[in-house]
Amino acid sequence: MGYEFEQTDTAEVAATPEEIWDAIATGPGIDSWYMGRNEVEGGAGGVVRGAFGGYQPEYRIREWDPLEKLVYGSDPEPDGRRIAFEFLVEGRDGGSSVIRCVTSGFLPGDDWEDEFEAMTAGGAMFFRTLVEYVTHFAGRTAVPVTVFGPPVADWDAAWSRLGEALGLPARPAEGDRVRISLDGRAPVEGVVYAVNEQTAGVRTPDAMYRFLQGFHGPMVAAHHVFTPGARADVEEKAWGDWLNRVFG
Repeated sequence: MGYEFEQTDTAEVAATPEEIWDAIATGPGIDSWYMGRNEVEGGAGGVVRGAFGGYQPEYRIREWDPLEKLVYGSDPEPDGRRIAFEFLVEGRDGGSSVIRCVTSGFLPGDDWEDEFEAMTAGGAMFFRTLVEYVTHFAGRTAVPVTVFGPPVADWDAAWSRLGEALGLPARPAEGDRVRISLDGRAPVEGVVYAVNEQTAGVRTPDAMYRFLQGFHGPMVAAHHVFTPGARADVEEKAWGDWLNRVFG
């Protein structure tokens, strides 16, 4: 059967078209808000490549209009699966801009609902992280950190554990003030900038920490660390220990 989908996200941000273009059309920019590691061969006919765990997508650039429009997507697979992303940027007076992102494609099979739900929740978090990035971290480049925690059997309990680990009485909610403590480091204060049923994001002065409900699997840490000199291997080790302590 399968499902044809299209989602649109729009936001007005205190960022220039140049800052937004750097965020959506360069590898270091995408590294700073999306997921995993990315590289871009710019221009129409170019390629956007990603690497997130064992997932390594490759998208062909279909439209490349600097500062205004970027469209890229996958070629259809034999079962019809495909996905495409369209970014539109509109500059406004006073240095602000409007970002519009349209995600469209096709999910094959009769069991597409769970995958679509996970994709929708993740997509909302990724777009919100883009907004946070160009608003609070424009001009800075993050080290992307990806860590998979232990398997989760009870997600309600897991989200409550996350809240407790952040110093909250319950599951995180948008606007909550939290404290993050990694072994051997001073605690860091932050704010929950976005939450939905399958994700939570925390912004600190030098990072954005995201927790994602892995599709039929573990809690996933998909973070962006802006601290000068940060190393992915060191951050992944620290967060792996943290995930195992909280969810193990």
